[in-house]
Amino acid sequence: MENKIKTALLTGGNGNLGRLVAAQLLERGVQVIKFDIPGTEPEQTHANETIVIGDMRNKDTLHSLITEYKPDTIYHLASLLSGSSAADHQAAWDINATGSFQLMQLAVDHKVNRFFFASTNASYGGKVDDPLPEEAEQWPENIYGATKVAVERLGVFFKQTHGLDFRILRFPLVISPFAPPTAVTAFPSHAFRAAVNDEPFVFPVSAETGMSTLFLEDVISSIVDYTHAPKDKLTRHAYNLHAYHLTTQMVIDEILKKYPNFKYSFEINGTVQSLIDNWPNVLIDKSAQNDWGWQPKFNFSQSASRMFELIG
Repeated sequence: MENKIKTALLTGGNGNLGRLVAAQLLERGVQVIKFDIPGTEPEQTHANETIVIGDMRNKDTLHSLITEYKPDTIYHLASLLSGSSAADHQAAWDINATGSFQLMQLAVDHKVNRFFFASTNASYGGKVDDPLPEEAEQWPENIYGATKVAVERLGVFFKQTHGLDFRILRFPLVISPFAPPTAVTAFPSHAFRAAVNDEPFVFPVSAETGMSTLFLEDVISSIVDYTHAPKDKLTRHAYNLHAYHLTTQMVIDEILKKYPNFKYSFEINGTVQSLIDNWPNVLIDKSAQNDWGWQPKFNFSQSASRMFELIG
């Protein structure tokens, strides 16, 4: 039997990930509250959703959110991303770590049933085993990954000491038509957009560079399915997800099938190359498959077709 979710608060709810999670929740009849920063307001809203504008660093704002809307589930998707975190360490900690702590404390105080946190394989850091075991140690080497590990550990603390139903998914590289232009590790997504727009593209890594990958729509469905899974079926605090191993050359080959005149070149960015070289090609996700039925719907060819459809 599913865990019934009636009212969900989504931090980062107007973002590319948040709004798509919200759409699936709305289809299931969930009342949705989207919390995000100014300038993210959508042009249209659904009858069962509420938009609240604010800052994750403002504890009073978070308190008002919880007390007024009384969510039974929180989807914590708000985060300063990797590049922005590297540029401003203080803001990264204040938003990603302190803001998360304040939100979890309020969730405990107000007896929120369930708290989902979106994490990443950037929480591992350094050269890791490949395939990556589910029990691999996390030693991130940048502030973004460090904040993710901090929130994971805080959530497990609240789970063990206060009974908060805290759930974590760790995602690998995600192919998405909405990938932020400044996210240099999202180059496969950017390459697809360049091809559709008939623009040349410069790859920041070598052709043989590869990594574990998921398509956006599998990310969205995994979040919704996981948070609806019965609590007594879950054997882990956190689950890694994987769909397929993707190389730069595979991206090029797939684009050329549809756009044979696609122009590309290579300009190796040492930082990006080193980062992805340390990422695993495969994340072991057996527990997700066994515990709550995780199964990706998109292989790479299907992901590419969907990217062309969504971008075009």
